[in-house]
Amino acid sequence: MIANNQTVLTVAEQAGQSFNRLATASTVEKNRVLEKLAELLDENRSRIKQTNQKDLKAGEQQGLSAALLDRLLLNDDRIDGMIEGLLTVMKLADPVGEMIDQTRRPNGLKIGRVRVPLGVIGIIYESRPNVTVDAAALCLKSGNCPILRGGSEATNSNCLLVDLIQQALDGILPRETVQILRNQSHSLVDEMLTLDNLIDVIIPRGGQGLIRMVTEKSTIPVIKHYQGICHTYVSDRADLKMAKQICLNAKVQRPGVCNAMETLLLHEKLPEKFVTELFDALLDESVELRLDQTLFNKFATQNDLFKQARDEDWDTEYLDLKLSVASVPDSSSAINHINRHGSNHSDAIITENYSEAEQFLDRVDSAAVYVNASTRFTDGGQFGLGAEIGISTERIHARGPMGLRELTIPKYVIHGQGQIRS
Repeated sequence: MIANNQTVLTVAEQAGQSFNRLATASTVEKNRVLEKLAELLDENRSRIKQTNQKDLKAGEQQGLSAALLDRLLLNDDRIDGMIEGLLTVMKLADPVGEMIDQTRRPNGLKIGRVRVPLGVIGIIYESRPNVTVDAAALCLKSGNCPILRGGSEATNSNCLLVDLIQQALDGILPRETVQILRNQSHSLVDEMLTLDNLIDVIIPRGGQGLIRMVTEKSTIPVIKHYQGICHTYVSDRADLKMAKQICLNAKVQRPGVCNAMETLLLHEKLPEKFVTELFDALLDESVELRLDQTLFNKFATQNDLFKQARDEDWDTEYLDLKLSVASVPDSSSAINHINRHGSNHSDAIITENYSEAEQFLDRVDSAAVYVNASTRFTDGGQFGLGAEIGISTERIHARGPMGLRELTIPKYVIHGQGQIRS
């Protein structure tokens, strides 16, 4: 927490000191904090919702879209979700100290690898205040000390949640195990990104501008949680009833999140009746459809609500009730489109053909690839991780939803009986 007389340097130093204690904490201690926090969230529902209303009202005054306001919202269902995530993380195995593998060399040395925490983690994120609890829970259980910096639009909610987290830590672990930068000055973030002697990893999750800024300015290793330009391809060999349900869910169930569909690819031989019904269903949900030239020429006369897609639409994460739609001649063209315009996040194919599905799984270069399911499942909770620190689109040890294990790294431990190298 940043008080008037504190600096980012002080916060980072306190995090390092807390890490020394957390690194030796037992699983029982860490689970006690999580259990206590779950109780505090339940007991403080009214306070959380009242504080969240301040952020929502400010967001409305700033003209935030309905989808972005939804990202800000903390209602009983979202609070239940945070509590459920905490209880799930409690039940998961503690990854710290887990032996990954062990071998014995011909000279008798036993060489093993164990999981250890990353250390002090700077987490920079936007909008969703439930990320505050998810990140704190996962970092705590995996032995890491987070320094949180949420978006200004959720300041009141984030600060209250950290107050409750620190209350849960009291008497068990240092309060500074989890800290938040309350001051929204960009200069504090700039300073944090240069403290490579105190902070071990930076994890940004948000829009393209945030990721670029952090990557360019950080002297600390960065694990990027980039935008989600997610695709669904409907093959001419799809179950059309299933395809309609999946496409609607992927776009409208919660359009303001990173795993929502942003581009729909339709095989050119799909029945016109199906395409018309799908478009009508999306329009009924207030989705703005941006069609490629082929589809626009074919369907624009049926409905003046259709817009013609621009080149930049194929590379845009809308996070809103907007959808780009293109016609493709075959699955190879769909795959090429996804690999060219996607963000390596989550992409899906709807097909009843096994070989086509396998080709899609093999060739689409994304962190999560689906057959006959909605991209909305790319989520730590849905994957059985309890929660996630974010969805990594990097080609590193962590790709896709980052749970407990992805917040650790290997450490070699070697046991000998006096061996020396000749």
